[in-house]
Amino acid sequence: MEVKDPMVELLSSLEQIVLTGNVVGASLVQQEKTASVPEPQRLREMTGMKIDEFARVMGVSVSSVKSWEARRTRPSGSARKLMQLLHTNPYLGRQLLD
Repeated sequence: MEVKDPMVELLSSLEQIVLTGNVVGASLVQQEKTASVPEPQRLREMTGMKIDEFARVMGVSVSSVKSWEARRTRPSGSARKLMQLLHTNPYLGRQLLD
């Protein structure tokens, strides 16, 4: 049985990606990241918060939350991370309001 050097295999794979433009793997990773972030309005309703409470927990203005919910703008990276935390622990929002 032939043993291949892992570095040779890695370089060969990278060469194929560069030559063929096959970036399917990279786009799948991006889709997974996007899919794991809940929609702001859905998350807000799931946690039972009013729009002003959600804005206060997120540390943004009510108009920012409305803009997210209307899909005119997207939450920042740190806001998306906080939303992920709220998604995994809906009671966290109430704790942050106190």
